[in-house]
Amino acid sequence: MNLQTIAFPGPAPEQVAFHRTELAVILGVYGQMVAMGEWRDYALACLRDVAVFSIFRRTAETPLYRIEKRPAMRGRQGQYALIGAEGQVLKRGNELRQVLGPLERKLIRAVN
Repeated sequence: MNLQTIAFPGPAPEQVAFHRTELAVILGVYGQMVAMGEWRDYALACLRDVAVFSIFRRTAETPLYRIEKRPAMRGRQGQYALIGAEGQVLKRGNELRQVLGPLERKLIRAVN
C-alpha cells in the first residue's frame, strides 16, 4: 500500500484549472491594468466543474470581472466566459483571447 492510497482513499476528485498558457494570457492583461492603477487584486478558484479568475479594484470589494473556464460548455456556447460585476455575461467563446477582447479595449481606452 503506498502513501497516496493511505492519505486519499478512492479516486482523486477531478478539478478544473487554468493551464499555464491560459494564465499567461490572463495575467498579461491583468498586469497591464495593474500597472495603470485600474486593478489591484485577484483571486483564483479551481473547483470541480469551473475554474474562476476574479479581478478586483480593491481587496474588500466584489469582483469587477470574472473569467470562467467551464470545459463542459466547450461544445455549446464556449468554455470561456467573461462575466461583469452584476453577473452579466459580457463575452463567451472557445478562444480565450477573443473572450478577453472587452478588457483589452478597456486597456486601450485607459491609455488615451
